[in-house]
Amino acid sequence: MIYTITFNPALDYISQVDNFEVGKINRTKTEEILSGGKGLNVSTVLSNLGIESTALGFIAGFTGEELKKNCKMQFFLNVKKGITRINVKISSKEETALNGNGPEITEENIKELIEKIDKIKSEDKVILAGNIPKCINNNIYEIICKKLNEKNVLFIVDATKELLMNVLKFKPFLIKPNKEELEETFNEKIESKEEIIEHAKKLQKMGAQNVLVSLGGDGAILVTNENKEYFINAPKGKVLNTVGAGDSMVAGFIAGYEKSGEYEYAFKMGVATGSASAFSM
Repeated sequence: MIYTITFNPALDYISQVDNFEVGKINRTKTEEILSGGKGLNVSTVLSNLGIESTALGFIAGFTGEELKKNCKMQFFLNVKKGITRINVKISSKEETALNGNGPEITEENIKELIEKIDKIKSEDKVILAGNIPKCINNNIYEIICKKLNEKNVLFIVDATKELLMNVLKFKPFLIKPNKEELEETFNEKIESKEEIIEHAKKLQKMGAQNVLVSLGGDGAILVTNENKEYFINAPKGKVLNTVGAGDSMVAGFIAGYEKSGEYEYAFKMGVATGSASAFSM
């Protein structure tokens, strides 16, 4: 079984506005409410690709109940204080997002999640994706990854800054920074493909097994634990909405790897899936 973990899932209220203006009353052209959060996005795309997964995360209040209805394979844990957040995504000439805070997750809630994680087996896979709410200690990814590493569970981490850097020592199977995140991590400007590969290999030396670097419209680069490097251009198409495209890339990579066991096929699947998501509203 593949498990995704999302600490702060959301209802995404997505609206299209022809000419969004700050400080004015804007009328929506279209609107839609979808389940959101990086791990949930991965589970949704895996399902679309015919791969079963179980989504773990926290929900609260009436928005949490609505999110629960929208998700088929889930094992959400209920939080008493607050509500599951609503993220407002406005698609116009530019994309604008207003993201909520989410409920208050307690130590007791974390213990409940850890109990679920303790039941995960070595043949399973786990995808940790996204940031964590301010109410959670920022070492939670370390606690989880340490447990998974000790049980020889293959796990993927799609996070940034300290959340990512602090778990590299536990040898994640895959990490997926984009170019900007690479620059932020190493605090330097990165210009060429060669420099991207060089910095991806630095992350490997820190513990990451495979490093998938998203370059947006310029494609992607994969550096594998087999000492191979792959580059692929992004397919041509009209970008309509980039929200969740990175999550789709992770899902596509995992789906491709599940089906083939080959990095190159998984890489192509990841880029195709991420692009398909960006070409869709």
